[in-house]
Amino acid sequence: MSQTFPKLAAIAVLRHGGRVLLVRRRNPPDAGRWGFPGGHVEAGETAMAAALRELAEETGVQGRAQGYLTNLDIIQHDAAGQLQFHFLLAVVLCDYVSGTPVAADDVSDADWFSPDEIRGLDVSADVERIARLAYSTTPTIGPS
Repeated sequence: MSQTFPKLAAIAVLRHGGRVLLVRRRNPPDAGRWGFPGGHVEAGETAMAAALRELAEETGVQGRAQGYLTNLDIIQHDAAGQLQFHFLLAVVLCDYVSGTPVAADDVSDADWFSPDEIRGLDVSADVERIARLAYSTTPTIGPS
């Protein structure tokens, strides 16, 4: 079976009270690591809509998309050099609307962390940098 890469995905960087919401991933890639809620963008869905949908599915929390912060290429090869994963992640800055985080869907935990608290966690690539970026910049393109 052949796979088409890269796969488009979106992550929700949800800000609230000086913290961001992180989830502990249950599945590869990054099983067991903390990262931002997110997942695949479905056909006909915008990355901003996907980020908000995944946020609600994985945590029960509602957010409001403010715009795109950046994009990330997540590429992983196996020991033989074969491509296992290539995700292009649209990083969507979101503001908190409502809800209490509860782990659901494909995550095993969900909680709020300050950028400084993230430093001690086992996290996915760029999580600490993106958390700091969320509090230091304006999104490049807002919702349309």
